[in-house]
Formats: sequence, C-alpha cells, structure tokens
Amino acid sequence: MSDVVTKATGQLRAAIEDAAKKAIAANALPQGELAPFTIEVPADRSHGDFAANAAMVSARTLRTAPRKIAEAIGEHLDLTGTYFDRAEIAGPGFLNFFLNPGYYADIVKDVLDKGEQYGRSDYGKGERVVVEFVSANPTGPMHIGNARGGALGDGIAAVMDAAGYQVWREFYVNDAGNQIEKFALSLEARYLQHFQGKDAVPFPEDGYHGADITERAKEFAEEFGDRYVNADTATRKKALVDYVLPRNIDALRRDLSRYRIDYDEWFRESVLHNDGELKDTMELMKQRGLTYEKEGALWYKATEHGGEKDEVLIRQNGNPTYFAADIAYHRNKLEKRGFDRAINVWGADHHGHVARLKGALDAIGLDGSKLDIVLMQLVRLFQNGEPVKVSKRTGKSITLATLLDEIPLDAARFFFNLRESSSQLDFDLGLAVEQSSQNPVYYVQYAHARICSILKNLKEEGVTPRTCTREELIALKTPEERELIRHLSAYTGEIIEAAKAYDPARITRYAIDLATLFHKFYNACHVKGENEPLMQARLNLCMAVRGVLHNVLALLKITAPESM
Repeated sequence: MSDVVTKATGQLRAAIEDAAKKAIAANALPQGELAPFTIEVPADRSHGDFAANAAMVSARTLRTAPRKIAEAIGEHLDLTGTYFDRAEIAGPGFLNFFLNPGYYADIVKDVLDKGEQYGRSDYGKGERVVVEFVSANPTGPMHIGNARGGALGDGIAAVMDAAGYQVWREFYVNDAGNQIEKFALSLEARYLQHFQGKDAVPFPEDGYHGADITERAKEFAEEFGDRYVNADTATRKKALVDYVLPRNIDALRRDLSRYRIDYDEWFRESVLHNDGELKDTMELMKQRGLTYEKEGALWYKATEHGGEKDEVLIRQNGNPTYFAADIAYHRNKLEKRGFDRAINVWGADHHGHVARLKGALDAIGLDGSKLDIVLMQLVRLFQNGEPVKVSKRTGKSITLATLLDEIPLDAARFFFNLRESSSQLDFDLGLAVEQSSQNPVYYVQYAHARICSILKNLKEEGVTPRTCTREELIALKTPEERELIRHLSAYTGEIIEAAKAYDPARITRYAIDLATLFHKFYNACHVKGENEPLMQARLNLCMAVRGVLHNVLALLKITAPESM
C-alpha cells in the first residue's frame, strides 16, 4: 500500500480497537475482545471511503448483536489526529468512515516524493521466485500463443518484483528428448529432399511440417552441399541438429529481446541429462518405492500420489519422458537452486499435467505447493471483424516476429495483458494499429502525452510548476479531483493484488481507469486561469498522474510518449 493508505488503515484499526476497549470499560459492551477484523475500501463510495467489519465479526466473541457493538464503538470513537473526520453505522452493524482533505493532500505529496519508486512495496519480503515462461520448443519459431505467454509471464515477473519479491526470469530450453529426435528426422528428410526430390524421400508422418524446417535444411545444404547425403543417418542427424538448433535458439533470443523480454537464465534440459541430475532423480524415486518396471519401461506410481493414471518415466528405448525431465527440472529449481517458489506459465492444454507434477514433487520430499502453474487460454486473432485462421502444423501460423512486424510493440505488450490468463483473448489486429481512444494502449499513452503537453505549454507561457504545501493541496476538493486521487492511492495495492493473483491484467485495467479519470478531471477542472495556489495544486496533481502513468507503462515495458 501507499504509505499514506497504510497509515490511514493503521489509524483506523487503532481507533476502533481503542473505542471497543473504552466501551467495555464503560459497560457499554460485555467483557471480551474484538474478533480479528478487516478494513477495506468499498466499491460503492456511498458506503464510505473505508469500511470495517469489526462489529459484524465480533458478535460471537462479545455475545452481542452487531448493530449494538457498532453503536457502542461509534459512541466511544475518537478520530482526532487521524485521516478521518466522521463515521457512520449502516445496516446490521457496518462501520463506514469518511476521509478528511488532509488524506488527499498527502497522497499527492507521497506520489511526487516517491517518483519512480511509487507503487513498489516490500510485501514479498524478498522471497526468491523463479518465473518460467514461454519456453517455446526450439524446433521452430514462436507462435501467437507464445506472444501471449511472453507478455503474461514478463508481466507476472514485473508485478512480483514491484511487490518486493526477488524475481528470476527463466526460459526452459527443450534441447533433449523425443522432440529433438523428431526434429532431427524432419531436418534429415528435408535435407535429402533438397537433393533427391520430395517424391524420393518420405517425410515423417508426425514430423514438423513448418516452412522453417525446409528453410533451415536448405541453409545447411547451401553450406555443406551433399557432404552428408551418403553419410549414415546418425551422423547426418547429429550434424543437422548441431547446425540448426543453436540458430533456432539464437532466433528465439532475438525475437524475445525485440519483444522486450530478457531472461536471467536460458536453462537447457540437456544439462539435466549431462550432469546426471535426471538419472539421480530417477534413482531417488526408485529408492522411495515410487516406481515399478513394466514391459521394459520405468513407471511412476502416480495413482498413489493424486494422479489419474500411472506415468512412464523411462521408455523401453531408454529415453526419459517429458514428465521425468520435468520432475528433475523442478527438483533443480526448488532443491538445488533453492527458490522459495516456482511459477510456470503454461498453455491451458497442459492442465492435466499440473496435479501429477505437484504430486511427484511431494512424493520425492519436496513441497508441491511451492509450484504454482498459471494456465493460459488461447488467443483468437481478428482482422476487419473476421477471425484470422492459423495452423501451426501446416506452417501457416502467425509467428511472434510476424506479429511484431504488423503491429506496434507497445500494443502487443498491452493487448496480451488485457484479460486474465484464464480467459480466452480476442486480439483485434486492426484496433492495435488504430490511433484513437478506442485503442486502449493509445488511450493510456495519450493521457501521459497530454499532461506533458499541458506542462510544456504552460512553461512557454511562463508558468512553472512548484512544490505545493500540504495546505495548498488540501484545496483539491472537487469530486473529480478526489476520485482521481483515490485512484492514485490504490496503485500500490493493485500491484500487490496482481502479484498475489499472478494477474498483470489488473495493471492494464488500472491504467485505463487512471487515464479515464484524468480526462474527466481535466475536462471538469480548469488548470490555467485559476488563482495561483489552486493552479499549482492542480499542476501538482497533473504531475502525480503523469508519474504514475509513467510507472505503470514502465512496469509493462511500454513507452510513455511526451507527445502524440
């Protein structure tokens, strides 16, 4: 919370507790104690600026009707020296409180004093968190789902950092296992087809059909010619993978960097194989009696640990499954590297994998509750009101790189965080490039640019903003000013709630509402032409809004233009 909000909440809690003690001492209430109660900001402001449920939750502990408790508290309530000037009792016993002008003045001062630090808090207490997101298969380019996962994962990491967590961004590179074998077979077929023709070389039925595979095989052929045409298949596949895979990973890095996503670590699955961590994890599971052998494969007794069915860990051919590697990988996160929490952003089609992975971590002696999975629903692209049909299998998908060629980067970052991850996202390509108030990111950026323009124009007229006193800021009394300041005060709390829920969409919604409230204020309240103290107070408010808009956009890695 903003320091001012925290202070106000503390003042209110102390006043309520003190009033209850006085009421008990005066025999207005029976002996006892208030039950733990909450203080919140009501959605409906007619219910006060702050509200407490102290009377409602204490009916049992004080053996008294809530209304009577509320009345007794109200009679003994002393709000002197607090941010509140009055209280009301509503309904069966709700306690509603109303702020005095000093609160609004102090919020504006707090925003201006903290500057770029406004919104940050120590809620997370430095807890070490690894956020793993995108982790696209390096066998091909990233698609539209990865675009959403990138913005979502980076947004989660950003709000958690701002909320006081120690955040580590990670990309898990699947550079081992079955998908690499399929990748090798696909490259091999396209390489041989380059020299022998498509009809002469069958393509693997479950291979990767994307145009990128054909292009990479062609690049290999142009560099090495037919050197590997007559080589044995193992040599040929290794040469192709060794050539193509690093180039694909570099392309992933470039595209994500262009998307303003930079990772602390690109963790390779192959490390788990080469360092013996996967083998060690399988041995641990055997020692704990969690496995059995069947038909030449190693199985995990998943049904004994919350799974719907038992799972293969090591196939008959000796290759580990995705699931085996995942167990070893998350053991690496939580045990070897000692993260307090692991957060993964996955597509919704992985929902069946969540319980079994958590169960496996519990089974090997780790706390599965330390792993949180954010499941992300699909994206539907629209152009001119019509859905854009894509097919990854046929190679006719819109890649992340293509998307960023078509729409502004700022729009992509903002649009993909407009809805919570559990909701399907409809992405309007036409709206993303539209320069109007209908485009939400343009609307928010315009509010920032508008304030910059106001300040610039006034400066040209000889008016320079100055720091206002608390008494001058108390003059900000109109409903539009008060509503705008209340929204500024909520920013820190919104970040905390976004971090708790892994929902950066709360911040985009906050930004849109802030822009709306600013435009409403500016249309209702003159800045230029008022008496000097009031003009300066309103300029201070404008600068506070500009600062918070800048902080919001910076958090989302979106530019804050000074002119548009």
